[in-house]
Amino acid sequence: MIALNTKKVDIANIGLILISLLIAIKLPFRLFLFSYAILGPLHYLTEINWLRDKNYFVKAKANWVWLFAILALLMSIAPLLDFFNLGSYGFIEVIKSRLRDNSTLFILISFAFSIGLVFYFKWQHLMLNFAIAVVISVFCIAFIPLPALLVGVFLPTLLHVYVFTFLFILYGAIKAKSPYGFYLGIALLCVPVLIGYLPYKFFNNNPSEMVLQVFASSEMDFVSTLVAVLFNGLDDGKFVQLSEIGIRIQAFIAFAYTYHYLNWFSKTSVIGWKKALTKKNSILILFIWILAVAIYIYDFKTGFIALFFLSFLHVLLEFPLNIITIKELLSYMRLRLIRK
Repeated sequence: MIALNTKKVDIANIGLILISLLIAIKLPFRLFLFSYAILGPLHYLTEINWLRDKNYFVKAKANWVWLFAILALLMSIAPLLDFFNLGSYGFIEVIKSRLRDNSTLFILISFAFSIGLVFYFKWQHLMLNFAIAVVISVFCIAFIPLPALLVGVFLPTLLHVYVFTFLFILYGAIKAKSPYGFYLGIALLCVPVLIGYLPYKFFNNNPSEMVLQVFASSEMDFVSTLVAVLFNGLDDGKFVQLSEIGIRIQAFIAFAYTYHYLNWFSKTSVIGWKKALTKKNSILILFIWILAVAIYIYDFKTGFIALFFLSFLHVLLEFPLNIITIKELLSYMRLRLIRK
């Protein structure tokens, strides 16, 4: 029964990949905005609830969660100060600048600390682990700034929604011994290739000015710019959002976010996150989600700022699970090599 259910979910997800891809090609900006505003908040809330129910898949007591909450809060302050236009005061401008400059540091610390969480659970070891995570993160920013910046930008965005989604699919396919899970993983890997080589005439490259203005408030154009830099897609040193490569990048971003959310909601029965929902927290999640969607509908930028903390918190809290998935996949590969 479990194998049959997994097969059905994997086949359904191949369909979801196709649907997400087709809509992303035709509505690259609108699809991203819809998915981010409507599907995103419900994903954050249900995943955080599920991770909490599973003790975040680590043996350590959950007190360390406050560390991630503080780091997510620190990353949320600068956008909040910008939103309320409080930068006119000198000391506030300094605080805002320092927090924004150190956002990459906070992300690197969180990820490095998560590695230790997978292996250690005593508080003495965790304190040492945190100190080491800080030193390593500062070293990376000081001596390899560009790779550190790329990791800091892509880790909570494209790596989170695309790469880790693929790794989860691969791990699930291995664990369930599901050939359809492998087909699903292959289908996901084919998407950027299709977006890159599909004739440009199939893409919608004429979004309205209002849609572009709303998209600008999501601050995802910085992610698009870095992707363009990596693929040598700048025009005279500048990134043009409505250029051919700009539209292709946006189509991939829209697809990655949309399918990431749909994959989560489609696997309720497979990973059992619905079981973590009690009547009380279901009502609370539903209330917060409706409120979040209402704020996004009222003004996308206001919604983006209001949900900034929650969106980053769910990324940070997932890091231990990301590390465990990578660890398990490496162990599987090592065993396969030994058997050969």
